[in-house]
Amino acid sequence: MGSQRLSVVVTRRLPEVVETRMKELFDVELRDPDTRMSRDELAAAMRRADVIVPCVTDHIDANLLAQAGDKLKLIANYGAGIDHIDVQSARQRGVLVSNTPGVVTEDTADMTMALILAVTRRIPEGLAVMQSGNWQGWAPTAFMGGRVGGRRLGILGMGRIGTAVARRAHAFGMQVHYHNRKRLRPEQEAEVEATYWESLDQMVSRMDVLSINCPHTPATFHLMNARRLRLMKDGAVIVNTSRGEVIDENALTRMLRAGEIAGAGLDVFEHGHEINPRLRALPNVVLLPHMGSATVEGRTEMGEKVIINIKTFADGHRPPDLVVPSML
Repeated sequence: MGSQRLSVVVTRRLPEVVETRMKELFDVELRDPDTRMSRDELAAAMRRADVIVPCVTDHIDANLLAQAGDKLKLIANYGAGIDHIDVQSARQRGVLVSNTPGVVTEDTADMTMALILAVTRRIPEGLAVMQSGNWQGWAPTAFMGGRVGGRRLGILGMGRIGTAVARRAHAFGMQVHYHNRKRLRPEQEAEVEATYWESLDQMVSRMDVLSINCPHTPATFHLMNARRLRLMKDGAVIVNTSRGEVIDENALTRMLRAGEIAGAGLDVFEHGHEINPRLRALPNVVLLPHMGSATVEGRTEMGEKVIINIKTFADGHRPPDLVVPSML
């Protein structure tokens, strides 16, 4: 790309240290105020930039890419998940796509564990009573939850995050089970005493807690559909810190209301920030605003990865976190 600085458009505000470094390195256009770009704004940004830095709230589909013109060369996504980008169409147009894998692993696994504890120990119900000022003092049978130690945890998707969840759960004394496209190596299973299930249906029907840790792809859309959710035990809990589309949210809401599933902890939702009001109203559900990766350290490291991907590309090399369609 020679000595000329790349023009970069960032679609949302990023941590200050990341934005400062971008200003030093590139001809960068930052987003102010921090609102989501409309489709027209995104299309215009893609026409005037060499590189666009989107995140999970920007849906870059084939139609949008068709409006991009010839200037755009790289979509350097801020985040690991790339289900909001049509990678295939981008590559056909000669546009590379990169992401930021690995940096949110520990943070997301921490949040998964927090949700498991919050739901099984009824933390939000206790919190609500304290905040209302109606607490009458300790009682032997009040707010009784369940002990996590000894419970069976089923992990759906044993990638980096699933494995990190397994390590934490094992330390809490939970029995670790998992379903994955590929079975782990024996020494990886041994580390957390994990049991592999080839059949997702069989695993789901025997678990006390189910944690969703797989990406959203066409193959995983509504993987936890109404039929599969019905296989869960009445006393089971489901936790999702990956992508909302993996669960049929309407079916889950119906079953939680009917007491056919004991509880849920959700950090992601099927329809973005539009949450089903019936789901919001349930006392046995913990809902968080997609904050699994929201640590200062994690979000800064994501930005550093974006910068490395753009910088490597600017120097004429392949970005280290290039997303290849065959990976999806």
